Amino acid sequence: MKFHFSGQILSENGELKINIPFNVWEVCDSQGVLMISVNAMGLSWECNLTPLGKGYYTIPVTEQQAGGHMDEEFPVVFEILNRSPHYRGDSPYSAAQPIRKIDSVKLITQPNDGLCGQTCIAMLAGVTLDEACEIMHCRDWQASMGKMVDTLDYLGLQHENVIYYTQGAEVTLPKCAILMEKMGRYSHYLLCYDGTYYDPTMGILDSFDQKNLVGYLEIKTA
Repeated sequence: MKFHFSGQILSENGELKINIPFNVWEVCDSQGVLMISVNAMGLSWECNLTPLGKGYYTIPVTEQQAGGHMDEEFPVVFEILNRSPHYRGDSPYSAAQPIRKIDSVKLITQPNDGLCGQTCIAMLAGVTLDEACEIMHCRDWQASMGKMVDTLDYLGLQHENVIYYTQGAEVTLPKCAILMEKMGRYSHYLLCYDGTYYDPTMGILDSFDQKNLVGYLEIKTA
């Protein structure tokens, strides 16, 4: 899975870096020493992320890579090379035979906070919330975008290979997507489908303020 955001080079204590604008532990479901491949400023390279603490990291940049880009903002795409996906056993599903074809969404609401990611998976897969929790192997406050992507793959539900981090910028959303909204210290997940928003907490919404949107993953439909 690749992660796309708009970044710029910062200089601090004689070192050049690009800040990653989200919590890598929470979003990527990965910790420890993380090796990545990066595409930015027309260049490609591999490096280890520099930890800042509590799940936040920076991408180190050399003076040669920085070139004349110090005052620019540019697209950054990176992929974690040493992430191990969660093993859920042999799947009875595949891209050719998914758990279902997504041609509609039926609202499911979470009974209490902390289950929004699992609820989104339940709505996409057409299963109950309890079944989604069992498939994902996680309970309250344990869902992450990384776990959801692994679960989509297990269920044969196809998606784009890039998560786009919009950071509040106005974008044209795809027909179907998992949206990540920042709510205080935590991320909140909801779905959009065909112009309607399915929020595990608020129910069906006709509109969504994209100033609150952190990023989204496009889900392919029938």
